Amino acid sequence: MAGPTTAERGADTPPDGSTGSVGPSGPSGQDPAARRRLLVRRALIGLAAAALLAAGLLWVLYGSSWLRTEEVRATGTGVLTARQVEEVAAVPVGEPMVSVDTDAVEARLLAGLPRIASVEAVRSWPGTIELKVTERVPVLLLEKGARFAEVDADGVQFATVDKAPRGVPLVRLDLAGSPGAARFTAGRLLAEAVTVRGDLPARVVRETTALEVRSYDDISLRLTGDRRVLWGSSEHGAAKARTLGALMKASPGARQFDVSAPTAPAVAGS
Repeated sequence: MAGPTTAERGADTPPDGSTGSVGPSGPSGQDPAARRRLLVRRALIGLAAAALLAAGLLWVLYGSSWLRTEEVRATGTGVLTARQVEEVAAVPVGEPMVSVDTDAVEARLLAGLPRIASVEAVRSWPGTIELKVTERVPVLLLEKGARFAEVDADGVQFATVDKAPRGVPLVRLDLAGSPGAARFTAGRLLAEAVTVRGDLPARVVRETTALEVRSYDDISLRLTGDRRVLWGSSEHGAAKARTLGALMKASPGARQFDVSAPTAPAVAGS
């Protein structure tokens, strides 16, 4: 009997009668078990290479002499010296750079040197720790006997000096008999004085010798040439500053300027 025709075998059946089935080695002829072993071997090699790389990196960071702390450099100092900052920082020279606790260094500086407002300890590879310092700047002075306590723009008393810095006004708290003394503490009133100082135009600051505070709403300025400014409270400081500038320009010979109510100012003694 004749065999089936091509049409009867179907279009996908090879002429030799084979079924085209895939053998146990797969279409590529590779044993699946051998392929799995190859993949495992490659993974193990990759892991070993990564472990060697990590070990080498750790050795470079901690064990070698290449990335050791060799220098400590302070920048941004003014009144303080770089040496003062470096001594208080106590950075462990000779230790691996990566092991230096920069947070602890910053904490030591802020605690040990109150004149520092902020500091950033930065690793400058390969071997320098840089201490970027911002010092507090005095805006007012409090008399402490024969010495002066410096007060910054945040109202922080941060240092006591023997000589008053040039151009920094005194602040005098005269609370005796003040009706608000029980309500407003000396610290609160000092903060009010700092606020007033921050609102003063640069020209007025240069001419101000003292801020006198008797109560929350009784703050005045003493200017050079025995002149006085009645400021009142710290409220509406920007408006008071503008009004004072206009009064001083319009009445340069006046002895007293009242801007406690900036919409109704007054001058006297001109």
